[in-house]
Amino acid sequence: MRSITQKLVDLLNVQQLDDYLFQGQNTRLFGSHLMGGQLVGQALIAASKTTDRPAHSLHAYFIRSGRTDLPILFQVENLRDGKSFATRQVHALQDGQIIFSAMVSFAYLEEGLNYQVEQPHYPSPDELESEQQLKQMIFDDAPESMHSIFMRQFHVKIHPVQPFNPFKPIPSETNYAEYFQTFETIPDELNSSMMHQAIAAYYSDYNLLTASLRPHGVSYATGDVRSASLDHTIYFHHEFKVDEWLLYDMNATISSQSRGLNFGRMWQDGKLVCSVIQESLMRDLRSLP
Repeated sequence: MRSITQKLVDLLNVQQLDDYLFQGQNTRLFGSHLMGGQLVGQALIAASKTTDRPAHSLHAYFIRSGRTDLPILFQVENLRDGKSFATRQVHALQDGQIIFSAMVSFAYLEEGLNYQVEQPHYPSPDELESEQQLKQMIFDDAPESMHSIFMRQFHVKIHPVQPFNPFKPIPSETNYAEYFQTFETIPDELNSSMMHQAIAAYYSDYNLLTASLRPHGVSYATGDVRSASLDHTIYFHHEFKVDEWLLYDMNATISSQSRGLNFGRMWQDGKLVCSVIQESLMRDLRSLP
């Protein structure tokens, strides 16, 4: 039986059909709709397989809702292979329609000027309950129809710093943080910068949009708000390993026009390794006729 981590790398490791054409498989995490992070991670793998350099940035748009019952084709276009940077464009298609589009830039590692903001201080992950333990504590608050989806184990181990109950949301600060790592070490045959980056990108979408929901005391689980990721940007600053603990610190700066702007920073061993920006839909269904 495959481990949770093996299932994750198999999910993200898209199959190469031609030089610039790839096919991705699906998994049902939250019903019939694809998780946006899956598209980000798979697109990053597809683009990475066309170059020998690690990615340093990805800018993406979610164009249509993806479905878990249809295969995904990833078309990669080689826009440039320069001395310093390589650029790829990736379109994800289902049923002949583009559902997701991303630009990915790659660069060789090099030395230069270095500066970073200070890492925030939180309890260590060993001092915190796991996401699954916290879910069990609030299980009775979940509607019976949501029990199986709510308790489904995510592909990444998560220890929240500030636990919250999505079925009883209260207004709170936008700051939110989690520690994460894979359940097992990455298999040797896929232990590359490409896979570590793709798993971080996959996870980066998991709870980020909740940051802009927090001050309003609404949640995706209550039916009061329609929420979805609209775009996603991730910058890779340093190499890191997702099979060791990382801290993901998130916040939001504004919500307006039924959209929220969310920011995330990933840290490992005191080093800022990734930065994430995402605008999300947050339509208040209570105000609709």
